[in-house]
Amino acid sequence: MSAMLRNQWIGAQPNMRKIFISSVSAFALFSLAALAPAQKKAGDPEKGKEVFEQCAVCHNVDTDEKKIGPSLKGLFKRDKLKNGKKVSDENVRAVINAGGNGMPAYSDMLSDEEKADVIAYLHTT
Repeated sequence: MSAMLRNQWIGAQPNMRKIFISSVSAFALFSLAALAPAQKKAGDPEKGKEVFEQCAVCHNVDTDEKKIGPSLKGLFKRDKLKNGKKVSDENVRAVINAGGNGMPAYSDMLSDEEKADVIAYLHTT
């Protein structure tokens, strides 16, 4: 390689490093931004209490007494749901979405935010 070409290549390397580091940084930033909406927003228990009013027709949260559906008092202190699955936000959300045993499916009746709010409220009962 001629001395002139070698000097051009050596002189270009710091610029290439800057471009590479900038590209990697931009990729990381855009990747994090794309993942942000996938994270679930924590619900608001106060709003959840309001949304729960339509659930309270069938479910208690202040007594263990069964109404049409089972009491949800202390739901997140229990080991299992009535369907035998572990009590978790995901499993409770699945029951809300699918319904069952006479409970209507709320997948289209409640927004994701309202479901998160109800689940946050149930954590407080």
